[in-house]
Amino acid sequence: MGYAQELHRGLSTFSNFAISFSIISILAGGMTSFWLGMVTGGPRVITIGWVVVGFFALLVGMAMGEICSSYPTAGGLYYWSAKLARKNAARWAWFTGYFNLLGQIGVIASVDYALAIFISYFIRMFDDGFELTSGKIFLVYLLVLIAHGVLNTFSVQLVRILGDISVWWHVVGVVIIAAVLFIAPDNSRGISGAFDQAPPGMTGWTGGTFVTVYLFAIGLLLAQYTITGFDASAHVSEETQGARTEAPKAIVRSIYISAIAALVLNLSMIAALPKKGAVDADGVDIYSKIAFGSEGDFFLVNASPRLIDNALGSTAAKFLVLISIVGQFFCGLASVTANSRMIYAFSRDGALPGSNLWHKINPKTRTPTNSVWLGVALSAIAGTLSLYQKGGYSTAFFALTGICVIGLYISYAIPIYLRVTNPDFQVGPWNLKGRHKLVCWVSLVWIGFITTLFFAPLFWPFWGFWNDSNEFAPGFFKQNNFNFTAPLIFASAAAFGLYWRFGGKKWFTGPKVMGTKEELMAIERELDALEHGKL
Repeated sequence: MGYAQELHRGLSTFSNFAISFSIISILAGGMTSFWLGMVTGGPRVITIGWVVVGFFALLVGMAMGEICSSYPTAGGLYYWSAKLARKNAARWAWFTGYFNLLGQIGVIASVDYALAIFISYFIRMFDDGFELTSGKIFLVYLLVLIAHGVLNTFSVQLVRILGDISVWWHVVGVVIIAAVLFIAPDNSRGISGAFDQAPPGMTGWTGGTFVTVYLFAIGLLLAQYTITGFDASAHVSEETQGARTEAPKAIVRSIYISAIAALVLNLSMIAALPKKGAVDADGVDIYSKIAFGSEGDFFLVNASPRLIDNALGSTAAKFLVLISIVGQFFCGLASVTANSRMIYAFSRDGALPGSNLWHKINPKTRTPTNSVWLGVALSAIAGTLSLYQKGGYSTAFFALTGICVIGLYISYAIPIYLRVTNPDFQVGPWNLKGRHKLVCWVSLVWIGFITTLFFAPLFWPFWGFWNDSNEFAPGFFKQNNFNFTAPLIFASAAAFGLYWRFGGKKWFTGPKVMGTKEELMAIERELDALEHGKL
């Protein structure tokens, strides 16, 4: 396809699958966003959501897998768009690549930011005096990002080993957490509560059938936020053996295995919820107390640790929360890996400012070290949104999850649309056997639906804020109820468009051929010699 084999092709089928499975990470999204289901549709939407979202995400993954089988490159989606577009190929590739980059930065930022909150809460489980503040959370967030950057700097072999460990950690971790929560708790609602509804008014919305349906739809975002990032298998395809068949298989497997395991995990968490109407010694409803916590608790994101603590007691809760923290750490690590490969490939074709720097390969490790640290730096900048918080609600986290999902799924939708409208597309060895039109069009409708949901406000009223005296005050930018996802996405789209209009279209021509076959082979021989210390 015009590129030299610069990256080390050392990933097995299992290791490729491990990357996407780790990024989906049910111990990350399934735990950190559990609150979203609790305050919207309740256990009912949590249970049904994994089935509904899992099905439609699987269709999206299948549509992408067929394209990946034909074009297994590190650039992934933007390369696909360039090859599938019947006209304006460079422009299609440009917007696909930048939305994919935006979504991947959102993945890293949201995962590592939630991890920082979990770590901080875990510290407070040992020290009641440890206060969760925006500044402390952000400091932990930076330390986590640096750790992921350092680990990704060394070699693809290290990342492969940690990725393989991550799969088993997630599988065994889910089994342990689910088993303990199903068996241990007393005075919990049990599995019979799987289709209960949330107490009314938890998000401030009141009304009849419309509000119930509206909140149920928003509750689907718990599962949808989790099942993202599976394009990672495409981004590491240049490092995968037998990529034309193994990368598509990894995409599909990572989705349905994650959806099944996440359903089991969340059912166990529902079973551990207090019985309906249960109150504490002060008469406070325990369900609401778990969902919202206390002042300064970063209350929504920490709903899962509070649920576990309430169900089990301190010692067992600490152990289960630690399992989740390690799983989230693996998720962030895999996210940085996939993002670095995308940046490397996008820069290889000259799309990013400073491309000559970002697409350089470390000759000793055969990894794009500079790209790793660019992704870390961009994620650190995105995380500064978290420094503006009020009352413990992680406004930034909800915005970052929206950026993650919408950015990625827009970049998924573009090549899927171009594939289904291109009759000349030549399928690879892994394909949909002629059912591509049904799969692709249903996938596109679903992506449009979830994009709309992520723009919708979760809390009412959403145009003002509650002041320190618990009085509602008008104001557009000084509140925690407003969903900042839409403004951030539209601002990003405008920036991508302006950069294209006044710069990109003058030099970006899409994927480039690096040289003749002989020149590419010469590049590969030199890298092999450097890697093995012969030069």
